[in-house]
Amino acid sequence: MGHGWEGVVLKLFRGKDFEFTVTGAEQVTDHYRRVHLTDGGMLAATGVHPTMWVRLWFDDAGKPHQRAYTLVDPDPAAGTFSMEFALHDGRASEWARNAKPGDRIDATLQGTGFTVPDPLPPRLFVIGDPASLPAVNSLLDAMPEVPATIWFETQHESDAELPLRAGADHHELRRVPRQDGGAALVAEVKAALPGLLGDDRSDAFVWIACDTATTRTLTAYLRKELGLPKDRVSALGYWRPESPKTR
Repeated sequence: MGHGWEGVVLKLFRGKDFEFTVTGAEQVTDHYRRVHLTDGGMLAATGVHPTMWVRLWFDDAGKPHQRAYTLVDPDPAAGTFSMEFALHDGRASEWARNAKPGDRIDATLQGTGFTVPDPLPPRLFVIGDPASLPAVNSLLDAMPEVPATIWFETQHESDAELPLRAGADHHELRRVPRQDGGAALVAEVKAALPGLLGDDRSDAFVWIACDTATTRTLTAYLRKELGLPKDRVSALGYWRPESPKTR
């Protein structure tokens, strides 16, 4: 299967193509599935960084369809990693539900990039949801000693069983049920964050990966109302309510 015009554009931006092979899969919750893969030589060629993601290509009635997913526990020496899927209606979730050992899938690496702040921030603020859970975990793993407050938006009762790596004593986890298209999460963050940041906000670091509208709203709030410098905010919309996707 070709990758259509999107594939052409990614090539122009120096996207690198690889083929992954499924080695197994497990159902984490009724709405969440983990798929294990070999990397087709990607990690040896590109290296690994926190929150690293790739674009997977799916066949949608004969047309190429791509969505982006974060690598879970990448192992460059073994050439393996996993991917986690917040399940919903859609071609990507259908593929994840049916993935079995030996299945192959095309992937393109282009656009990913994240550098851990240097020096490390005295405190980390993370705002995410099941779609960005792999990236949240990767971020926490990359800064294991940094105290962190995590707002985690949930949609299902089973989201309480998701493998969120926020169990350390210096991690504070605040679960927020999704309401009004993310408005409840925005309100929770706006109510608490100013007090947590304190008066000196120059060294704060906030990482956001929610639905596109929520991410945009919170980013504007941090930059315009709280005055955080651009390099102290990392934000990326991971999905749209009418067309969900994960990274």
